[in-house]
Amino acid sequence: MPVVAAFAVPHPPVIVPGVGRGRERGIAATTAAYEEVARRVADLAPDTLVISSPHTASYLDYLHISPGRGAHGDLSDFGDRADGSSVTYDEEFVAALCEEAAAAGIPAGTRGEKDPALDWGVLVPLHFIQARLGTDRFKVVRMGLAGFSPIEHYRLGRAVRDVAERLGRCVVYAASGDLSHKLSADGPYGFAPDGPVFDEKVCEAFAAGDFLSLLTLDPGLSERAAECGLRSFQIMAGALDATPVRAELLSHEGPFGVGYGVAAFTPAGPAGSDPSRALEPAYQAWHEERLAATRSAEDAFVRLARASLEARVRTGERLRLPDDLPPELTGRRAGAFVSLKKDGRLRGCIGTIAPTRPSLAEEIAANAVSAGCHDPRFPPVTADELPELVYDVDVLGEPEPVADRAQLDPARYGVIVSAPDGRRGLLLPDLDGVDTVDEQLRIAARKGGVSLTESGVRIERFEVVRHL
Repeated sequence: MPVVAAFAVPHPPVIVPGVGRGRERGIAATTAAYEEVARRVADLAPDTLVISSPHTASYLDYLHISPGRGAHGDLSDFGDRADGSSVTYDEEFVAALCEEAAAAGIPAGTRGEKDPALDWGVLVPLHFIQARLGTDRFKVVRMGLAGFSPIEHYRLGRAVRDVAERLGRCVVYAASGDLSHKLSADGPYGFAPDGPVFDEKVCEAFAAGDFLSLLTLDPGLSERAAECGLRSFQIMAGALDATPVRAELLSHEGPFGVGYGVAAFTPAGPAGSDPSRALEPAYQAWHEERLAATRSAEDAFVRLARASLEARVRTGERLRLPDDLPPELTGRRAGAFVSLKKDGRLRGCIGTIAPTRPSLAEEIAANAVSAGCHDPRFPPVTADELPELVYDVDVLGEPEPVADRAQLDPARYGVIVSAPDGRRGLLLPDLDGVDTVDEQLRIAARKGGVSLTESGVRIERFEVVRHL
């Protein structure tokens, strides 16, 4: 059997009365929509409920599928030990999904689980569904997210669909994920203008069943909105690949500064019967057009960074600097940072605060290689990744001391936080998701292993010229 329904659902623990203790009345529309989802799931009586959650084990380079016979979890981290759930995993489905993913070249499987307990991204949907359907009427497949592109998440969803059909399972898919966490100044993460914009775009896509928009949403917008559910929704979209759907936005609200959206997607025809909804070709065309436009707009600074890393990765040799570089690169010295992104996510960033090479050109060339090959947070860039990379080059101005935090602005100035013993952390300006001075200083201090409260801490600011 195919996937018979899919639902996008949020996971605010406060919606569970034992956690909310009355505050759950503030999200009554979400509660009502969740009750409707649970009613529909109970009516469908699925054999297997597949749930993806951003709070299940997640890795940059691996999509985790929970192993074993089952698991239990509760909401004690939120002050409610009494509310929890136990599930039995569909081990046959998990094994088949791992095989299907391997055959499709998707890095996914059951390795690397450190904590088997159910997370709140799973517990909140189960709170409603098990109340309607009971705990023994269905089995569960539980999946995390990864640092992969939207299409890799989509492909895993398509594998879910294919396994459901192969095993003859009646499957319901639940994509657990909140929308923006930056909808109001008094919310837990503050306000960002892109928060409401993100919610509006996702809710429009939910209402229209426009899954391509979920795959092509601007990664920068997602980062600035501080969302957690988009990749979960992208897997869900793949579970309905090439399938006509009836889409319903059941509710959306954000009274606590976090966006909660509930949507339902019901197949309106046989799985695979609508080629226009097989979205991988359309996504790939969009992706290639976007990369080509980015590359065609690169200036000499970015072209030099790209050429330097590509030479090292492909040949193992250092790039011989071109003879036609402009004087701004060859005739001056400055510190510079080179940042790499892949699918909108950081893939490496290395730089120098002050010049260490005879020219800015040599500074950029060396730092590009370091960003791609020696950033300890990431494995070295491979030749296959080179066409996918997007480069930023930041040329640093002279740092100047800061006597008062009012002199800082995370959109305009980078910061350097230094301790008397030489520990030092730096953060560039105008970064997605870094909206406040406090946030900027906290990140910079953490990078340098510096406490902002220790004696003798010095703060400096600097401006950059950013080349994209």
